Amino acid sequence: MSKRDYYEVLGVDRSASDQEVKKAYRKLAMKYHPDRNPDDADADSKFKEATEAYDVLMDKDKRAAYDQFGHAGVDQSMGGGGFQGGNFSDIFGDVFGDIFGGGGGRRSGPQRGSDLRYTLEISLEEAVRGTTTEIRVPSLQHCNTCDGSGAKPGSSPVTCGTCSGSGQVRMQQGFFQVQQTCPKCRGRGKTISDPCVDCRGQGLVEKTKTLSVKVPPGVDTGDRIRLSGEGEAGPAGGPPGDLFVQMSVKEHPLFQRDGRHLFCEIPINFVDAALGGELEVPTLDGKVKLKIPAETQTGKLFRLRGKGVQPVRGGPVGDLMCRAVVETPVNLSSKQKQLLEEFRSTLTEGGDKQSPRQSTWFEGVKSFFEGMKP
Repeated sequence: MSKRDYYEVLGVDRSASDQEVKKAYRKLAMKYHPDRNPDDADADSKFKEATEAYDVLMDKDKRAAYDQFGHAGVDQSMGGGGFQGGNFSDIFGDVFGDIFGGGGGRRSGPQRGSDLRYTLEISLEEAVRGTTTEIRVPSLQHCNTCDGSGAKPGSSPVTCGTCSGSGQVRMQQGFFQVQQTCPKCRGRGKTISDPCVDCRGQGLVEKTKTLSVKVPPGVDTGDRIRLSGEGEAGPAGGPPGDLFVQMSVKEHPLFQRDGRHLFCEIPINFVDAALGGELEVPTLDGKVKLKIPAETQTGKLFRLRGKGVQPVRGGPVGDLMCRAVVETPVNLSSKQKQLLEEFRSTLTEGGDKQSPRQSTWFEGVKSFFEGMKP
C-alpha cells in the first residue's frame, strides 16, 4: 500500500516550521495515542503513521531528502535513510514530554502538565487603555475521583516491571544502544491494573474553567500574558503547566495602529481645502479641533502629538497622524454647477500658478510622448 504524503498526514503546509510540525504531531498523538485508544487498531496505525511523518519532517536532512525525492528519499529499502525508529527516544522526549508533562530523560514520578495558549480578541480601545475580562478555557485537570492517580479508589499504581520504574528501556540497534520510552508504561514508570472509571486510568479529565485576565494598557497583536499554573494538570499528581493568553486586536473603523502611532484619514471638502478652515477630528480621548490651512492637498499629514499609544513596555506616547483626503462634491444642484462653471472659467486667468501639479504632470506627459518618437 502506498504511503500518504507526510505533510498531509500531519495536516501542515510544506513550508511549515519545526514548531508547527511539532504542534500538529502533538495534536494527533494526543488523539490517537494507544493509551487513550487501547482497543482501537485504526487509532494505533494512525498514531504510528503520524510518528513516522514527524520523525522525517523534524530531521533536517531527512526532510530535505523527502522534499526532493518523496518517500524514496527516506525509505531504507530504496537506499534512503528510512524510518528506523531509532529516534523514538528523541520524539518521546521532545513531544510526548508535552503530553505527559515531562521533558525527556527519566520520566517516573509526577510530571509537569502541558502549557496552553488562548487567543483573546480585544478592541483597539481596550488594547490602548487596558481592560479586565473573563475567559473560559477547556483543559485537562486532575480527576477528582482518583485524585489524579488514574487508579480506581482503593487501589494504586504499581511499579512497571518492564522498566523497573525508570520509564525508559534500552534497545540494541546494531552497534548502538538506544534508550527509548518504555512501551508498557509509556514513560510513567508505573502501570495501573485497575483503572479509575471516570478518567479511564489517565488521571485527567477535561474541564472548563473561568479565569479573569488583566490586560495592561498598550498591548498589541502578538503580545502574550502568562498565567502561571493555569495550564493542564500534570499526570500522576504532577504540577500544572502555564496558560499563555495571546492578544489579537480587532480592526478599528477609523484608526490603524503602527507601533505607538495611530493613523486615520480625514475627508475635507474642496472649499475648506482651498480656502482653509477648521475641522473636528476624532481621537481615542475625544474630539479635537484641527486647523486646515489654505491650499491643502490630498495626502498632507497632520500630526496630533500625544494622541497615540503608550507602549506596554514603556517609552513615549505616540502620535495620531491624520491624512487629508480632499473630497469632490456630488449631487450638485443647478446653481452649484453654474457657480463651478464660472469658477472654472476664471482658472485659466491664473495659469500654471493655480494648478502647479497639473501643469507639471502635463509637461511630463508631453516629454514622455516626445521621447517615444523615432
